[in-house]
Amino acid sequence: MSGTSSPEAVKKLLENMQSDLRALSLECKKKFPPVKEAAESGIIKVKTIAARNTEILAALKENSSEVVQPFLMGCGTKEPKITQLCLAAIQRLMSHEVVSETAAGNIINMLWQLMENSLEELKLLQTVLVLLTTNTVVHDEALSKAIVLCFRLHFTKDNITNNTAAATVRQVVTVVFERMVAEDERHRDITDQPVLVQGNSNRRSVSTLKPCAKDAYMLFQDLCQLVNADAPYWLIGMTEMTRTFGLELLESVLNDFPQVFLQHQEFSFLLKERVCPLVIKLFSPNIKFRQGSSTSSSPAPVEKPYFPICMRLLRVVSVLIKQFYSLLVTECEIFLSLLVKFLDADKPQWLRAVAVESIHRLCVQPQLLRSFCQSYDMKQHSTKVFRDIVNALGSFIQSLFLVPPTGNPAATNQAGNNNSGGPVSAPANSGMLGIGGGVTLLPAFEYRGTWIPILTVTVQGSAKATYLEMLDKVEPPTIPEGYAMSVAFHCLLDLVRGITSMIEGELGEVETECQTTTTEAVSSPTQSSEQQELQSTSDQMDKEIVSRAVWEEMVNACWCGLLAALSLLLDASTDEAATENILKAELTMAALCGRLGLVTSRDAFITAICKGSLPPHYALTVLNTTTAATLSNKSYSIQGQSVMMISPSSESHQQVVAVGQPLAVQPQGTVMLTSKNIQCMRTLLNLAHCHGAVLGTSWQLVLATLQHLVWILGLKPSSGGALKPGRAVEGPSTVLTTAVMTDLPVISNILSRLFESSQYLDDVSLHHLINALCSLSLEAMDMAYGNNKEPSLFAVAKLLETGLVNMHRIEILWRPLTGHLLEKVCQHPNSRMREWGAEALTSLIKAGLTFNHDPPLSQNQRLQLLLLNPLKEMSNINHPDIRLKQLECVLQILQSQGDSLGPGWPLVLGVMGAIRNDQGESLIRTAFQCLQLVVTDFLPTMPCTCLQIVVDVAGSFGLHNQELNISLTSIGLLWNISDYFFQRGETIEKELNKEEAAQQKQAEEKGVVLNRPFHPAPPFDCLWLCLYAKLGELCVDPRPAVRKSAGQTLFSTIGAHGTLLQHSTWHTVIWKVLFHLLDRVRESSTTADKEKIESGGGNILIHHSRDTAEKQWAETWVLTLAGVARIFNTRRYLLQPLGDFSRAWDVLLDHIQSAALSKNNEVSLAALKSFQEILQIVSPARDSDKPETPPAVNVPVPVLLGPISGPSLNRPFVRTDSIGERLGRYSSSEPPVVTDELEDLNLWWAAWNTWYRIGSESTKPPTTFDKLTFIPSQPFLTALIQIFPALYQHIKTGFNMDDLQKLGVILHSAVSVPISSDASPFILPSYTEAVLTSLQEAVLTALDVLQKAICVGPESMQIMYPAIFDQLLAFVEFSCKPPQYGQLETKHIANAKYNQIQLFAPAEWVALNYVPFAERSLDVVVDLYQKTACHKAVVNEKVLQNIIKTLRVPLSLKYSCPSESTWKLAVSSLLKVLSIGLPVARQHASSGKFDSMWPELANTFEDFLFTKSIPPDNLSIQEFQRNESIDVEVVQLISTEILPYANFIPKEFVGQIMTMLNKGSIHSQSSSFTEAEIDIRLREEFSKMCFETLLQFSFSNKVTTPQEGYISRMALSVLLKRSQDVLHRYIEDERLSGKCPLPRQQVTEIIFVLKAVSTLIDSLKKTKPENVDGNTWAQVIALYPTLVECITCSSSEVCSALKEALVPFKDFMQPPTSKVQNGES
Repeated sequence: MSGTSSPEAVKKLLENMQSDLRALSLECKKKFPPVKEAAESGIIKVKTIAARNTEILAALKENSSEVVQPFLMGCGTKEPKITQLCLAAIQRLMSHEVVSETAAGNIINMLWQLMENSLEELKLLQTVLVLLTTNTVVHDEALSKAIVLCFRLHFTKDNITNNTAAATVRQVVTVVFERMVAEDERHRDITDQPVLVQGNSNRRSVSTLKPCAKDAYMLFQDLCQLVNADAPYWLIGMTEMTRTFGLELLESVLNDFPQVFLQHQEFSFLLKERVCPLVIKLFSPNIKFRQGSSTSSSPAPVEKPYFPICMRLLRVVSVLIKQFYSLLVTECEIFLSLLVKFLDADKPQWLRAVAVESIHRLCVQPQLLRSFCQSYDMKQHSTKVFRDIVNALGSFIQSLFLVPPTGNPAATNQAGNNNSGGPVSAPANSGMLGIGGGVTLLPAFEYRGTWIPILTVTVQGSAKATYLEMLDKVEPPTIPEGYAMSVAFHCLLDLVRGITSMIEGELGEVETECQTTTTEAVSSPTQSSEQQELQSTSDQMDKEIVSRAVWEEMVNACWCGLLAALSLLLDASTDEAATENILKAELTMAALCGRLGLVTSRDAFITAICKGSLPPHYALTVLNTTTAATLSNKSYSIQGQSVMMISPSSESHQQVVAVGQPLAVQPQGTVMLTSKNIQCMRTLLNLAHCHGAVLGTSWQLVLATLQHLVWILGLKPSSGGALKPGRAVEGPSTVLTTAVMTDLPVISNILSRLFESSQYLDDVSLHHLINALCSLSLEAMDMAYGNNKEPSLFAVAKLLETGLVNMHRIEILWRPLTGHLLEKVCQHPNSRMREWGAEALTSLIKAGLTFNHDPPLSQNQRLQLLLLNPLKEMSNINHPDIRLKQLECVLQILQSQGDSLGPGWPLVLGVMGAIRNDQGESLIRTAFQCLQLVVTDFLPTMPCTCLQIVVDVAGSFGLHNQELNISLTSIGLLWNISDYFFQRGETIEKELNKEEAAQQKQAEEKGVVLNRPFHPAPPFDCLWLCLYAKLGELCVDPRPAVRKSAGQTLFSTIGAHGTLLQHSTWHTVIWKVLFHLLDRVRESSTTADKEKIESGGGNILIHHSRDTAEKQWAETWVLTLAGVARIFNTRRYLLQPLGDFSRAWDVLLDHIQSAALSKNNEVSLAALKSFQEILQIVSPARDSDKPETPPAVNVPVPVLLGPISGPSLNRPFVRTDSIGERLGRYSSSEPPVVTDELEDLNLWWAAWNTWYRIGSESTKPPTTFDKLTFIPSQPFLTALIQIFPALYQHIKTGFNMDDLQKLGVILHSAVSVPISSDASPFILPSYTEAVLTSLQEAVLTALDVLQKAICVGPESMQIMYPAIFDQLLAFVEFSCKPPQYGQLETKHIANAKYNQIQLFAPAEWVALNYVPFAERSLDVVVDLYQKTACHKAVVNEKVLQNIIKTLRVPLSLKYSCPSESTWKLAVSSLLKVLSIGLPVARQHASSGKFDSMWPELANTFEDFLFTKSIPPDNLSIQEFQRNESIDVEVVQLISTEILPYANFIPKEFVGQIMTMLNKGSIHSQSSSFTEAEIDIRLREEFSKMCFETLLQFSFSNKVTTPQEGYISRMALSVLLKRSQDVLHRYIEDERLSGKCPLPRQQVTEIIFVLKAVSTLIDSLKKTKPENVDGNTWAQVIALYPTLVECITCSSSEVCSALKEALVPFKDFMQPPTSKVQNGES
């Protein structure tokens, strides 16, 4: 007040007052004298006051009535000018506060009169305002009068006055309340306990109120009365009043002075009792009114809602709720329910718009919303107000889409339909689409053809209303399209933002305040409110329980409505910013629900985002499961409030940014992704990324959706599980616009980051994530069943990614992760799915092994085995692609981790060993690569206990039959392994022994027996035995090449490294390894198939010697037997000291025997070679195919370690523990004697028996013959026979006749065996040479050995001579009668010309050309006989007779012999033998031992000299003569060796001889002469010789027996008689034939006769004359005339023969007398 009370101001005031009064007196001088007087007296009064008082202002105030009087009178003049002057003066006084209460009352009365006269209305208002604002003197009636005055002015006709008055009223009302506030301030210090106002107290009883308060109370009370159209109590004189103004005043008071109502019960009472009922009453038209309802529906017309009142009422309600909610809980419940009702679709548009604005005002006040929730929703039996608000907003938004907002009754539904929830179809012509189908740049919502633009209505977070501020409008404004929607949209966003920020803020506080209790703070939200109020908030825990209950209730109350509305808006949104806001709201809600643990609501929001990410109507089961069931129905009811869920519309006007394949079992064409889908997807990623920890089970929803999106976008997993854009594999390729192409790397990156961030999740959340991925993967797998469509690999890829980033805690997720991949994914029939499962699994294993764990893996064996275990488990899966991945993984692990595997080795080796035969070549090849790597690089690094596994695995690869090279190489590996054992023997042995001891101890503790193969042997030896056993298995593999290689390796290994074994172990080697192997080979060989194998796979031709399984097995048998024999030979010094050597020897001989007797030439021959080897007949041959090895090292004991050789080692090994030491160790008592000969006779006899069995069995001819009959080969028989001489050397001391007999049988049979026609050219060098086969040589050698042994042997042995002669003679017989081999028909080579042999059928058998053999045997016989002729046994056993008997055969055959040489040799042999034998025979003549020989000899001569065989046609004259000379030799022998000794020779024999000579001399055998024979066949020399001998012995000696002479004479006369006849017949025929020549044969015959005659005469001449019978001469001479008659013959040949015949007759021309006399006597 200093401004008005300073002396200057006072002085000025006084001056002004005086000037005012002067002016007034002047004005009124003429018209209004009384006024003039009053003014003048006033001047005096003023001056007086100023002069008298120091406190001028106070004095003025006291006298203000008088001071003011002149001015009041002035106003009374009603003269405008005067009035204005007076009012100005009064205002000046007021402003200086020099007006007393009385004066003020006077002034007001004066103003009232002016008002009633309608004078200076604006001045009046000004004056009132100054009066009330400058001081507080006006009270009660005066005050009310002043207020009424202003009201009255407000209702004048003048607009300016109206408006000014309205402003004044507002100001005055404010002033009244401000005074009360000031008064309260003054009295605040005085703690005056207010008297409680009784609820039923009269509204006038305001006695307790202070003055200002009382004024305010009366004013407010009357305002309520006025608005209610009742008479005021206090504002007397009111004539009219508008409700709108009254409501505005009420609102401003409530809004500006809330504390007044809150602090004073009287005022609170007014609120409750007056304001609220008033508001509710005024709302009634709005509530009852329904737009478009037919008038008939209600009896009385319903009052229409009135915009100005309605809007003001809503403002009042907003204030009431905002400021006095705590006082008016029940009333607010009603107001809020009304607000909700105003949103109904049947209310006018403007009403709905302002209602939405009002609701928006509430939505920006989260604390208020929280109170609603606590006061209503959480109370029993109370309206769920908060829920209803949210739901109402949802329904409101829906209705905007459903109801065309034109207000056109035709287009809207009939009343009442809407509550049922049936959607209203928008008319096709509703003007929305006129804009062009919504294809505008305006942001808008569009749904099923309803297009609603989005307007910018307010700034985020503030509720700035438009229509609630339209206080000047009377008619309802036209609401722009989209306004209500936009406000409602903002309501939702602000609601979400407010709630979440509030709750999260509080949650954050709680969490920081007591992190310890958070885990337990879960309380049921149903606790009664009383209890909640009683909870002592000091207790932190309780406070949080209460808070949490409220939070949960708030979320539970609003989520359904929010979700329904937001989903719809999301679907309808065409604006990126709007979409972003909606998604943000959904995301925030989802996260909030997640934090509060509200699973259903969380899942529902997530589902909504997921659905938004996918194309419309996309079939995705996860999103339609129970969690989402609440949302998927078209409508559901919340507390009876119908909320419709609208399914997404298909005709979206979004820009399509991608077209792809849906991820479904059945191909369904393509689906399109819009930019909105991509936006939703990014939100989803964002959600998962930022709020992964609260997602829990919703990971499934999130991941399923992402999987489908990734699929549609064509992102494919790449290494490490990250997804990269890739072309779709099948179906129409994914089409991506450039817009989305740039997004893809970002999305892919976020996706990866999302799973990378899983490392920050706690263990539980991580398990949720893994479980979700697993179930997602299962779904993808179900989908991929039964079709080979590209499967979705999202889950598998992400499992991998998650595993990789969580390596530091891999143990907690390893089992579920790998378990799923192993049991499900890797076994899936879809190859791509499997492949990725395996890829994921192997990547995890590799990463796990290379990860830098703490503690490192080397110190954490359990973890290492855990990591490697799935690798092993993969072996149970049969799919080759999985196994390939597994093996590639093993290979990589070996390459990177091989040195540090340690205890993991058995697992890794197990994986290689688990590859089965049927698993395809590539698998086996890869596994084998791993094995090769192990053998070449890692044997030294692995524990020695694993070496046996390596052997097993390598062996199992040998047995695989997919790829021959692998099998062969694996055998090579076994060789390398054995080499490694050899080099590192000592270290391995030490380590194994240590391990063995440990295991033994464990076994004893457990009380079990230690069980390992080959147990009693020491562990190192067991390792060797396992190796040998493996190689042994390979030796009986079905494939010949493998068997061959394995066999060579086995025997080389035993040969090279066998010395390392303990001596006792050799027993196992022999029986368990070698003999076991021989048994199996023998069995397989004998049962092998004889079918021909066409080709060796591919185009490899098979040699005919290997073209059946049987032949291939034969090779194996050969190799095995040879190998075992060689070991027996070279390691005899080790084997002999073993106890059961002789048993082993027998078994070996048995094997040799069965092999030798097998029906296979190759095997049988090889068996004999092995036989030779073990008999040490031949030195053991070194394998020719092994590389040259240096000479074996000499070691202290004189034993040679056979040359040790190996594929990779060309150097000798000297074992540090020399063999000497080893041997010393074997037998402690004495070192074994090393011997090269088998001393033991029994062993030799065992060998002889075996030899005999082989010989007799193999050469015994089979009973029947067909194509398949087996006949032993020549080399076999040769070898067999060749064994005998050496064997004989060892057994000769005990060799007796029986044995010789046995031998003879074998030799005979062996020689009899024919050879196959196709083999004969090889065995017989040429058909013309006379050569012995090697077999025949061997047979003769064997006999030779025997014969020599007998020769030097004791007398007792000589009885064997005859047996040997028999044997040889049997062979001699072969020359003419080749031996029969059973019933086999053979062709004789002698008859087969060289070119014919090719024509034989392949299966034919050819008997050998036995001639050379027989002839050689004959030579031997002659030789032997020459040596042994006088031996007693030879004489006794009639050897000579046998020889003759044998020779008789070829001699009798003569020209019919197979070979000409045979009979010639026979003759010469006979002559030789006789020259020796005859003297012996004469010597023993008396004993009669030779009696039977003579007839045999006679027959032999007879058969030879007069053979029945015809000489061949082509025999030359010279040949004939040579042959004749042989005949002559025989006759000579007779004349020299036999006839002279006739006395010692049986008479019959001599008689036979004579007869024979006789026969020879007269050609008696030529009974008829054929023409061709004539010139050759006359053996003249022979005849002569016979004649001569005959005559010599017949005629010279006095004939001993008359019959002999008789025979001779008879023979001569017959001959001569025949000659005579022939000549006669010839002459006769010649004469008859005339000129014709006679037949040739007749001519020949006559020539023969003529020659015989001349021969006879010659012989007779040579004989002593006294020996010739005279009669004979007479007969000879009698021939002469006949001969002469022949001279006429025409044939020159006959003539020449005739000449020869006639010439000797010259001796008869002068017959001597003596002769005649003699003849007579």
